[in-house]
This record gives sequence, C-alpha cells and structure tokens, in this order.
Amino acid sequence: MNKIKLYITACFLLLTAASCKKYLDIQPAGRVIPRTADDFRGLLTFAYSSFPTHKSLLALRTDELVLDEYATDYPAMKDIYSWKDANPDNLTVQFPYVQFYKAIFNANHVIAEVENEAGKTTETAQIKGEAYLLRAYSHFELLNLYAKPYNKATASTDRGVPVSVKIDLEQNYAPATVEAVYAQILADIAAGRELLNVDSFEAGKNYRFTTRAALALLARVRAFRGEWDQALTLSTDALAINNKLENLNSSKVLPIHYQSVENIMSMEKAFDLGSIAMISSHLLGIYDQQNDLRFPLYFSKSGGDYVSLKGNSDALKISFRNGELYLLQAEAAARTNNLPTARESLLQLKASRLKPAYYQTEATRIAGLDQAALIQEILNERERELALEGHRWYDLRRTGQPSLVHSLAGEDFTLQQNDPRYTLRFPKDALANNPNLQ
Repeated sequence: MNKIKLYITACFLLLTAASCKKYLDIQPAGRVIPRTADDFRGLLTFAYSSFPTHKSLLALRTDELVLDEYATDYPAMKDIYSWKDANPDNLTVQFPYVQFYKAIFNANHVIAEVENEAGKTTETAQIKGEAYLLRAYSHFELLNLYAKPYNKATASTDRGVPVSVKIDLEQNYAPATVEAVYAQILADIAAGRELLNVDSFEAGKNYRFTTRAALALLARVRAFRGEWDQALTLSTDALAINNKLENLNSSKVLPIHYQSVENIMSMEKAFDLGSIAMISSHLLGIYDQQNDLRFPLYFSKSGGDYVSLKGNSDALKISFRNGELYLLQAEAAARTNNLPTARESLLQLKASRLKPAYYQTEATRIAGLDQAALIQEILNERERELALEGHRWYDLRRTGQPSLVHSLAGEDFTLQQNDPRYTLRFPKDALANNPNLQ
C-alpha cells in the first residue's frame, strides 16, 4: 500500500520556522508539545500563517489581468497565464498543495489535544473551534483548485482531494470524492460553530475565525454547492450581526483593509502580482469610471496601463467581508426567485459604491430587470466589487466556464468553454510524493 510521504515532508519543513520549533519536533525522543492555552494559540497562529497566498496566481488564469512580458518574473508566470498545465516550464511557479496540509496538520493537532492538555474553557473552545474552521477552509480551497466544480449528479464519483483529519503519518492519503470532501468540510464547520464564542476580534487579530466568519464561510460553501435557500439564510444571519459597509461617498478606506468596518476576517493577502501584471481591458470596461467610486480606489494609471491598488500593502488582507455577503445574499435570493430581496441587497451595496445621481439611475434600471437579467447583473457586480480578491476564477468555474483568450508575444491562447483546465492538475511535487494522486 502506497503511503504518502508528502505530509511527513511537510512536518519536517515546519521545523525550519523558528517561531514554532518548540511545537513541531515530531521526533519521539525529546519533543516538546504544547500544554497551555497560550501554547495552542501559538500553534494555531502558525497554522494561520501557513495558509498559502494562491489567489493571485488564480487571477492570472482569469480575464482580470494582462501579463507583462517584460517583467522579471515573466518566465515563472507565462505558463500559468497561457493555461499550459500539461507540461509547464521548469521555472513555472507551482500552485500550493503541501502548504494547505501544513495548516491542516497543525489544526489537527490543536483539535486533538487542546482540551486534553489545557482543559475545557471558553478560551480553549474558541481555539479548537477556529482549528476546525481553518481545516474546513483549507480543504475547501484545495477542493476548488484541484477538483471539478460541485455537481450534485456526479459529486459522489468525481475525484476530490485527500482528506486529513487526524495526526497519522502512516495514513494512506488517497483522494476522496468531491461529495465526501464536502461532507467533511460541512462537518468541520458544524463542529467549529459549536465551539466558537467570539463574534469579532480587534484589528490585528482579525485573521482568526469567529462566529461571523464561520457563517460567511458556510454561506460561501452552500453557494458553491448551489444550495441557495441555505446560502440566503446564512448570509442574512451573518449580516444581522454586522451589516456595515464602507460608504465610498464619504470614506476612502479600501473595503479589503484589515481595519475596514466591513471586514470579517483578514487572513489572506488579496493580490501580490502588481509588478508583473496590468489590469485587463475587460475588467476596466465593466466600471463606469466617472461614477463608480471603486474605480480610483481599486486602480491606478501607470503609463498607458492601469495597475491594482489592492495589493500594495500588508494591511490589505481579506478572506471574508460584508461586501461579499451582500452579493451572496442577492444572488441566493435571485436564484430562489425572491427578487425584491435580491434587488434590495444589490442596491444596498451599490448605494455605498456609486455617486448618488448614478445610483438613482442604477436603481431605476435594476427595478425593471427580470430574474435572469437580475442574476446576471449580480454576477457582474461580483466582478466589480470583488475584483482581484480571488473570487473570479471560482465564479467562472461555477457559472458556465466560458471561453477565455490570452495573448502572449503575438500568439493567442484559448481556454475553451468547459475546458478541463478549469480544474488544476495536482502539482508535480505532490504527484511525485503521493502516487495516489495519479
């Protein structure tokens, strides 16, 4: 039986991090393990820090960006941009895989041991609950990178990703089905929600999961599964706790800033490829550049091109925010034919993003949209609102997988409609370490 070595490798890689050496010596002799709530908080903090920054790479595969052929890192990115997945250049950056399992490995240790070692308290319950949510989110991201989008008719046979829920270096890590992975994700979210007891952390600690972040994640999961009634209830419940938005008519704070009033959880850096990619004409063209107040906050002119302002600071980290929740609420309502709620949610967001006169024009237009047109308008608004935050690739996957064309050095490359390349291949290193992924 093939035994995966990848996770053993991951564990030893963690030993190189000075901040958590005392936790991660997995040698039987002389190891020091966490004992107190503070120890487990430190271990979980390292698990959060292990979560990869991968969504910028996904943005290269969408219609949001144009790769700069003269950039220093062009050789490492060109095959991602041109969807050359079967035989990429050796210089090509690999999408993360083991990094997710680093986070999962540490979350598993917290789940298994925090209450045994540090007792059952409100604090340890919160820590354990966060670990469940981090494990769920890690598996969710893995699944949406390396497996087909959820299809209820085929999910029980579609290949998913390996599921890791215990510290067992001898476990046989074969991919589970998409349905089985989602079942584990949902079970972990449910277990975590039973334990979480903090609605929000202060700025600077809001990279952690909370009761609101758990609702936001679950709403996103239900939406990706097409379970719109549940997505509507969950997004509504999350907004009932805090429904604030940055009103860009009076505020110049980016909604993805970790101190934004609409921030729910700020673990992931939104975008970090500003030096090698420009904004595509497609993305620029979906904004009313004179009346949409997001445009000058999101983008800046650089020569003859535009570049993103969403990734020029470590303060711009986001995993979940209220802007997304309003759009989830609107889409879920529209897809269940609750058009008044869909319009209300969409317009609440637009009121905080558009100049007043233009908002009135938009409100009149949206009032006349039928269900199909309203759903499309909400998807268009997701493009505008959530640009370069890691949502576009996933939205393309779940809404028809349209054909895209990228040009490099005078040559066009096409991602066909429903192209198999809408699902990433497992990275070469992962395949080499785990034959079960073949």
